[in-house]
Amino acid sequence: MASSPFIIVAIDGGAASGKSSTARLLADRFNLLHVDTGSFYRHLTSELLRRGVPHADLPALKSALSGLHLATRLEGRSARMLVDGQPAGDEIRDQRVNEHVSHYAAIPEVRETLLGYQRGQVEVAKQHGFRGLVMEGRDIGSVIFPQADFRFFLHADPVERAKRRAAEGRQDSIAERDRLDSSRKTSPLTCPAGAIDIDSTHRSLDEVFALMAGRVAPALASA
Repeated sequence: MASSPFIIVAIDGGAASGKSSTARLLADRFNLLHVDTGSFYRHLTSELLRRGVPHADLPALKSALSGLHLATRLEGRSARMLVDGQPAGDEIRDQRVNEHVSHYAAIPEVRETLLGYQRGQVEVAKQHGFRGLVMEGRDIGSVIFPQADFRFFLHADPVERAKRRAAEGRQDSIAERDRLDSSRKTSPLTCPAGAIDIDSTHRSLDEVFALMAGRVAPALASA
């Protein structure tokens, strides 16, 4: 009997484009491990700020990164990163982290620290019996899993995305983060060649999810 397929779904896009909501829905519908890589960068940013390590001090940054131990804890269908045994708290969504996360994320050493860890979530998913992995971020389809079975890129009008953040009761410098993430030299935010580009500006969450699910479902139909 042929083994059940294991699929990898990559979802990239800017802040408030709909990545997290659609990724969670896909995880629930198809029993996939949901991995929010943005939370990983936020967690590292929060930890480095807590330690007083500025992003401009590369020697101090390298030293701090080399001493970190990263592990994974499952919460339902979501992978949570532990830094030295500690999970992230609500502080990773606060204004201070919002202002600094793109600066830390632009540093090659920070991205390299997370590269292997992110790819390692495939084994976590397989070990726990998931049918696949859905990973969201800004360089998933271009760098982390360029050979993913499905690569989606979500985008929306900046004004609409700002409204979404405000509706969530959160503040986020969306335009500035887009500028920094898109212009960095290492793994910039971009729509990977061959990815399925979806404009979510005037689409509901259900409509965006339906577009993605319609692509993914046939790959698991024989399982």
